[in-house]
Order: sequence, then C-alpha cells, then structure tokens
Amino acid sequence: MLFGTSGCHLCEQAEVIVNACVPDGVEYVDIAEQEQWQELYAVRIPVLYDSETKLELGWPFSLSEVEDFIGRVARM
Repeated sequence: MLFGTSGCHLCEQAEVIVNACVPDGVEYVDIAEQEQWQELYAVRIPVLYDSETKLELGWPFSLSEVEDFIGRVARM
C-alpha cells in the first residue's frame, strides 16, 4: 500500500516511483479516509507499507530503495 493524500505533490512523485517498480501497481490509500491513518501518517506521507510484514518505507525514497524494500518483503 502507498499511504498519501490528494493534492500532495510528494505523494504523486512517490506513486510514479512505486509504479515503475510494481507493474500491476499498488493500492493507494488516502489517509484522509480514516482518522487512525491521519494520526499515524499525517506528517510522514508518502509511506510505502506492506500489511503482511508491517514493513514501512517512508519518503524520501528512490527507485532502488523501493526495489530493495520489495525484495525484503518478498524474503519474509
């Protein structure tokens, strides 16, 4: 999942990077939809998150860092 919110230019940049690494894309989650997400991520977005492993990758991140993150998730 990629946590972000509408109108966030950093979130848009992150989405481009993540989509380059994940051909099928990832689930984009707008933190404005739930108060708990706002509390956790309001000052940290965009954040790439894997719900199975609970691993997070916070912004700023590069293409290679996203690839490394995906590799770590796959190995767990």
